[in-house]
Amino acid sequence: MKILFTFLALSFSITIWSQKTPHTTEIFTVTGQIQKDMTFSLSDLERHVSTSIPDVVITNHLGAYRATAKQLSGILIKDLLKDLELKEENPKLFSEFYLVFIAKDGYKVVYSWNEIFNNPVGNHLYFITDRDGKNLKDMSDRLLVLTTNDFQTGRRHIKDIDKIVIKRVD
Repeated sequence: MKILFTFLALSFSITIWSQKTPHTTEIFTVTGQIQKDMTFSLSDLERHVSTSIPDVVITNHLGAYRATAKQLSGILIKDLLKDLELKEENPKLFSEFYLVFIAKDGYKVVYSWNEIFNNPVGNHLYFITDRDGKNLKDMSDRLLVLTTNDFQTGRRHIKDIDKIVIKRVD
């Protein structure tokens, strides 16, 4: 019996120690079909001007209520990426590009170039810098991207951004 108890206690202890503490992202990169890769850290984001955002109801893919994001402020993605230079000289061909936002866990969200830089969606696409009274460094869902005017906000509610890859349609 002592051997069984010792074995169970040891197994339980090893299981607890082997669990990883989730770490949120501190930086993200912008790469792909651009002239020069970019990297942004939390301190880089804090240097940009944040805009106050009205509360946003977060819904799932069916439109069912999940939560309400309150006390929001953020940086427009189009402002953050304004210095981005595509590997294309002809602005008419910018319509062939799209941005893939990739989270640390592999979740992906896609936006077309025109959707961000030539459409009202770009005026509602934010990196969230404050949520629920917490600033960027204190948020558990930091490096959160939110499109505030989506009908079903959960589909493009992506947290822990690891990278943004700019691609071109073949």
